[in-house]
Amino acid sequence: MSSPGGILRNRSGNNSKKGPGAIGKEASLDAIVSEPRKNSKGEKSEWDYNLAFAIITVLGFATRFWGISHPNEVVFDEVHFGKFASYYLQRTYFFDVHPPFGKLLFALMGWFVGYDGHFLFENIGDSYIENKVPYVAFRALPALMGALTVPTVFLIMWESGYSLPAAIVAAGLVLFDNAHIGQTRLILLDATLVFAMSLSILCYIRFYKLRHEPFGRKWWKWLLLTGIAMSCVISTKYVGVFTFFTIGSAVAIDLWGLLDINRKQGALTLPEFGRHFGARLFGLIVVPFIFYLFWFQVHFSILTRSGPGDDFMTPEFQETLSDNVMTMQAVGIDYYDTIVIRHKETKAYLHSHPDRYPLRYDDGRVSSQGQQVTGYPFNDTNNHWQILPPTAFEEGATTGRHVLNGQAVKLRHLVTNTILLSHDVASPYHPTNQEFTTVPIEEANGGRHNDTLFEIRIEGGKDGQEFKSKSGQFKLVHVPSKVAMWTHTTPLPDWAFKQQEINGNKNLLQGSNIWYVDDIPSIPEGSDRLIKEERKVKRLPFLKKYFELQRAMFYHNNALTSSHPYASQPIQWPFLLRGVSFWTHNDTRQQIYFLGNPIGWWIASSILAVFAGIVGADQLSLRRGIDALEELWGPGTRSRLYNSTGFFFLCWAAHYLPFYLMGRQLFLHHYLPAHLASALVTGALMEFVFNVDPIAVEEPPYGSGKARAKAGKRSLPASARMGSQSYFAMWAATGVVLAAVIGGWYFFLPLTYGYPGLSVAEVNARKWLGYDLHFAK
Repeated sequence: MSSPGGILRNRSGNNSKKGPGAIGKEASLDAIVSEPRKNSKGEKSEWDYNLAFAIITVLGFATRFWGISHPNEVVFDEVHFGKFASYYLQRTYFFDVHPPFGKLLFALMGWFVGYDGHFLFENIGDSYIENKVPYVAFRALPALMGALTVPTVFLIMWESGYSLPAAIVAAGLVLFDNAHIGQTRLILLDATLVFAMSLSILCYIRFYKLRHEPFGRKWWKWLLLTGIAMSCVISTKYVGVFTFFTIGSAVAIDLWGLLDINRKQGALTLPEFGRHFGARLFGLIVVPFIFYLFWFQVHFSILTRSGPGDDFMTPEFQETLSDNVMTMQAVGIDYYDTIVIRHKETKAYLHSHPDRYPLRYDDGRVSSQGQQVTGYPFNDTNNHWQILPPTAFEEGATTGRHVLNGQAVKLRHLVTNTILLSHDVASPYHPTNQEFTTVPIEEANGGRHNDTLFEIRIEGGKDGQEFKSKSGQFKLVHVPSKVAMWTHTTPLPDWAFKQQEINGNKNLLQGSNIWYVDDIPSIPEGSDRLIKEERKVKRLPFLKKYFELQRAMFYHNNALTSSHPYASQPIQWPFLLRGVSFWTHNDTRQQIYFLGNPIGWWIASSILAVFAGIVGADQLSLRRGIDALEELWGPGTRSRLYNSTGFFFLCWAAHYLPFYLMGRQLFLHHYLPAHLASALVTGALMEFVFNVDPIAVEEPPYGSGKARAKAGKRSLPASARMGSQSYFAMWAATGVVLAAVIGGWYFFLPLTYGYPGLSVAEVNARKWLGYDLHFAK
C-alpha cells in the first residue's frame, strides 16, 4: 500500500497491440517503462490534459491573488512571521521553533522590494499603510506557492496515469478550498510547506517511473529533485518529517523488491543492489540534510546582532553576537558581594521573608516550618543574598577573592540574616523534591553546616572559570544531596502570598534549573570593577551553534502546551468541526475566519473511509477464497488500488495520525498537508468506482534497453487507456462534485477573503457546525 507502483503509467506513447486481458493480476510499476514522448503518427494527443492544466493554473492564481491587499492590517500570525522577516533585514538575532527556510524566503522578498525591516508587526490590526510596509509583496510569496500547489496536484494525478476527470477532481478540491486559499494569502509558512510537500510527491513519482533506467541522467535528476523538495519541507517546519516517512516507506518497499532474487525482471547482484541503496541514501538523506544545514548557516550568517532571541541561548552563543547586553554588562563576582539571583525561564527572583511554611500542607504532609524561600516577580531588598565562602577567610583577605566555577558557597539572606539551606524534607508541591529554607547563622556554622553548602555549576563553563553576573548562567547544586535549585510558575497558596515555589530538583539535567545573577548591588558606583574592556565578538563552530539551537527549538516546541481559544484536536479536523478567527473589523463587520470548504472536506473524508472499507472488504473476501475485486473490476485492479491509491492514503495517514501523539498546541492548519493527500485519494478512488480499465503491459527486464525495446511501447495516455469506455458517468460525477465544492467555496468566500461584511442573518447562516464566528448578534 505504501508504494506508488501499480498505477504509475507514462503520459504518452503508442497503443499496445495487446488487449486488456494481457495484464497480470499483480501488475505493478515494474511493468511500466518510461518512454520518451514522441509526436509520431498515430499517437493520441493529450490536448485535453494540457488545456485543463492551463485553466486550473490560471484559476489557482486568480483565487489566491484576488483582493490580496485586503485587509491592509496585520492579520493573525503575521505578527510572528512578518516580524521575523524584519529581524532578518535588520540582522537582529531572534528565536523561533521553526527552521529558517520559509522565513528566509520572506526576508528575501523584503530585500527584493527594498524594505529595511523598520516595522516589527507588534499587534494584530496595526496598519501597513501608515507604517509604509510592502505587505502585498510579502503576501504575494505564499500566494504564489499556493497558486502553484494546485497545478502540482493536477500533475501528480496526470503523471500517475489517472484519467482527466480524476485529475480535475483532485486539483479542484484544493483549488476551491477556503482553508488552502486563506492560509496562502497571508504572511504565513504553510503555503511553502504544502507546496514543497506536493513537489516531493510529484518528483518521487517522476523518479519512480524511471526505475527501469537506473543511474541515467534523468534518473539522477528526479532523485535529487525529490531530495531537495523534501529538504524544503522539513526546512520550513519539522512536520516535514512526515513527508520523509511517506516517501521513505515507498523507497523501502522498492528496495525490498529489488533485493528479491526471484524478481521477474531478473535478480540483482549484491553490488548492484548496493549501488541502488547508496544512490537513494545519498539523494534522499544526505542531500536533503546538507541543504537543511545550509539554511541554518545562512540563518547564522545573517543574524549577527544581539536581539530578542538572546535569552534562549547560552552565554557562549551570545558572545558571538555584536552589541550583546548580557556580555557587555557582565561583572566578575567576588566573595562577600551582595547579589540578586534570577531564574532564567520564569524570570522570578530568589526571595525570602520571615514568614514560615505551615506545619501541615493540604494533603496532610508535614513541613519543617522553616523560613519560606520563594520566587518573587519583583525586585526588592528581600531578594538580596550575600555570597560567602564555606569557611570564613582570614581577616584582611575578604576582598578581591573571585568566585569560580565548581566552588562551594553559602548564601546569606541579608534582611533576615539567615543562611540558605536544603534538606531531606518534601517541598510544598513536589513530594519527591527537597524543601528550600533558611537557618540562623549559628546553626549554619554548627551542625547544619553541610546542608548550607551549594556548588556553583556554570553552564558550559570550564573548571576554575570566573563566575560573572548576567553571562554566568549556572545551576545551584546542593552539595550533600546533589539536587538543583528549581522553580516553576504554579503559585503557592495564600500562606506564601501566591509566590513561586523554590525546591530541590533531583533531575540535574533539566534545562529549567538554570539561574543567573541579575545584579550586584553592593558594588558602589564608580568602582573600577564596573569599567568594561572593549569586547571582541567571539566565534563558535557552526555545528556547535546548530546543535544548541536545535535543542532549544525542540524544547520550546514541545513546551507549547498552554491553551488557546482556537486550538483544536486532530479528531475534529477531517470533519471541519471548528476554525480559527484570524481578523475582525468592527465598523464594517468584516472578518477572516480560517475554515476549509465544508463540502470538499466532507467529501474527501468520506472517500477516505470508503477506501479503507474497500480494502478491508477485499482482504476479508480473499480470506474466504473469493477474488471479488479482480472479477468485478478486471485484472490489475488490486495492484492499482493498493499501490497507487494506497500510496496517497499512506501520505494522508502519515501527515495526520502522528498529531494524536503530540501534546503541544494544535490548530486546523496542521491538517492542510493531509487534506491535500485526501484530495489525491478522492480523485484516484473516483476512477476506481467508475471502472477505468488498467493499461495492458508486459514486464520488461530490469535496465535492459534491448529487452525493453522488444517489449514494445507499452505506455498509453489516460485518454487512450479509456478506449471505448463511456466518459459520461465519470464526467457527470465530476460535475456534481465540482459544483458542490464550488458552491461551498463561494458561500464561505466572505469569511476567507475578509469582505464583504455580513449581516447577523448572513453570519448565522454560515455557522453550520456552530462555528464561533464574530458578529453573530
